[in-house]
Amino acid sequence: MSSNLSSCDRVMLLGFQLPTRISDTRAYCLSSHNSLISALKTTLSGLSICKICLKMEERKSKIVIFGGSGYIGKYLVKASVSLGHPTYVYTRPLNAQTSSSKSQLCKEFNHMGVTLVQGEFEHEQILAVIKEVDIVICALPYPQVMEQLKIIDAIKVAGNIKRFLPSDFGVEEDRVNPLPPFQAFLDKKRKIRREIEASEIPYTFISANCFGAYFFNYLVRPYDKNNHTIVYGNGDAKAVLNYEEDIAMYSIKAANDPRTCNRVVIYRPSKNIISQNDLISLWEQKSGNNFLKDFVSEEEIINLSQTLPSPQNIPVSILHSVFVRGDMMNFELGEDDLEASQLYPDYEYTSIDELLNIFLLHPLPPASAAFE
Repeated sequence: MSSNLSSCDRVMLLGFQLPTRISDTRAYCLSSHNSLISALKTTLSGLSICKICLKMEERKSKIVIFGGSGYIGKYLVKASVSLGHPTYVYTRPLNAQTSSSKSQLCKEFNHMGVTLVQGEFEHEQILAVIKEVDIVICALPYPQVMEQLKIIDAIKVAGNIKRFLPSDFGVEEDRVNPLPPFQAFLDKKRKIRREIEASEIPYTFISANCFGAYFFNYLVRPYDKNNHTIVYGNGDAKAVLNYEEDIAMYSIKAANDPRTCNRVVIYRPSKNIISQNDLISLWEQKSGNNFLKDFVSEEEIINLSQTLPSPQNIPVSILHSVFVRGDMMNFELGEDDLEASQLYPDYEYTSIDELLNIFLLHPLPPASAAFE
């Protein structure tokens, strides 16, 4: 822009319409002086806001993960670090009784640049770490779900948290109605959701459906040389099996996404929707093994859920919900629903077909869930 522009020229460039009669121009320019100043202030203000936004994008949010040494927690930690976030893991104090696997994992975290914060579930200790970060993610096992109430209290006191992701990562608990043992399991998670909403803490609820590697190991048992496999119900109900690495990456992205604030994000990529029968057939094609299917009827599963003591009745109730009733696919996603692969189309998730290829080359070790 030339430095010798008149005030009227500057007004025109800012989008104001000048009078067509030359005799009115001087009067117009004088009267538009205040409008010019106002427009300039608005423009400068906009530039300042843009600079602030750029600075926010440049400064990666700090993330603390409670339960970071657990099954899905370790994936979340690695995803957070890989996306460039200063990452903290809040863990119980390491001592002589700490398992060798957890000690080794914590060493790996240290080498990755993760800040390990050792502490108990006590208010002041939780509050201290929360004051240092922007985002809180919980990946606590079921027996510790209600400990999140202490985290919620600390978040309310701290007042600085931009997003909270509680320990969900399973079925969309507000849209299923399973057998009583699983219902009681989900009721605790629903209580946490309602408490978060009442506290007006910025949140994102994650419905990640099935952990793909975990359930493939559980259902097909590729590490077992036995050619028998158990099928729950008739094997035709559809479920959603997502690779844990993708669940973690989607979750870290969602935690930093303004579109997901105070929303539920459902992980239902089209290539990961599969039935037990199709999963077994796909593995037979890839591995060259043929399986004999042992079917467990719905009636048998319901009976087990009623007769097994707690918490042994929880896993069979989960199997009934997911693989007999097909609860993950029993509701349609509407226009207002947020689905992860649609939110982040540029992220190349691992299809169930590709996950089985991983198992062919480098089988992932089986894991077990804690219910007590």
